[in-house]
Amino acid sequence: MLFNPAVDLHLVGQWADAIRSRRWGKAAFYAINAHINPSNVCIYQCPICAYFRRPTDSQARTLRLDDILQQAAQADASGCTELHIVGGLPPDKPYQWYREILRVIHQAFPRLGLKAWSAVEIAHFAKITSRPIAWVLDDLRSVGLISLPGGGAEIFNPVIRVQLAPSKADADTWLQVHRTAHRLGLPTNATILYGHIEEPIHRVEHLIRLRQLQDETGGFQAFVPLPFHPGGTRFSHLRRVSPLEDLRMVAMSRLILDNFPHIKAYWVSLSLPIAQIALEFGADDIDGTVRQEQIFHTAGAQTPQAVTVNELCRLVREVGRSPIERDALYRVVYRQGDHWWTGPPVSSIEPELSSCEENAVG
Repeated sequence: MLFNPAVDLHLVGQWADAIRSRRWGKAAFYAINAHINPSNVCIYQCPICAYFRRPTDSQARTLRLDDILQQAAQADASGCTELHIVGGLPPDKPYQWYREILRVIHQAFPRLGLKAWSAVEIAHFAKITSRPIAWVLDDLRSVGLISLPGGGAEIFNPVIRVQLAPSKADADTWLQVHRTAHRLGLPTNATILYGHIEEPIHRVEHLIRLRQLQDETGGFQAFVPLPFHPGGTRFSHLRRVSPLEDLRMVAMSRLILDNFPHIKAYWVSLSLPIAQIALEFGADDIDGTVRQEQIFHTAGAQTPQAVTVNELCRLVREVGRSPIERDALYRVVYRQGDHWWTGPPVSSIEPELSSCEENAVG
């Protein structure tokens, strides 16, 4: 098995990079984006989560709509094309509260692409409204939703999953939310959370189930391998997996998920240096500027709270790639001064279509 450390990592990386290269050449994608985490209060209180707080905790925090709108305004003023919105599930918040977050942002800043609410959150909305998943997704799309993030997948194996997140939506529910989104024309991302109590076989099983759903629907845009950060969780006795294991996970993702267009090296969880190296191990996307991320940083991630476009482009160029700005739907973004516009979704691309010199935003 290629997850075995005895199998040469550089060889596995070369195989993965060859697959990436055939599709994307020297292109590497990035976005100017921001995160909004409306609340850290959550009914699920998962053992793997350092972010959640109980309603009575002194650090419990739920943003007012005015605060959320202010964060969105800052993102818009900074040239963001994408807002990533996820958070806890407070016991006292009705579905309309989550809907209203999207509605007010979209009304005020219609050009911001709203990638919002993980499959776990969507399943929760269906439960508290007694409505089908398709109804929830259609309703959210009517107020600005354009895609779903990939969070909440964790590990699909039920024996492992129940130890990590015993109350959270199970794997079949997660997959059904994404299947429904794809059938409605909403693209989504997918993730895996690795490096805790799972074994390599559980990682492979997880990737194969994603591959099967992608064969069925073709609706996944990107896959994001996420290393587990144990700090502040009930698994804090575990050690963070090594950078070499991170690179093997990225490479294996590219090899197994050859029907996914993009493999993302999420620098917030990997670190900037490892995300940069991952671009040579099968990844073609380094995510983005990522303002205001809270979830991984609460678990002990030592990465910056945000990076500049120039820094991202420098990292990409240092490994011989050509940086291409994209939006939440993987359309190339073009900029001139304070104005920006998008082209069609990418399928394959020539690097000279975009450049950081033209697109530089602080």
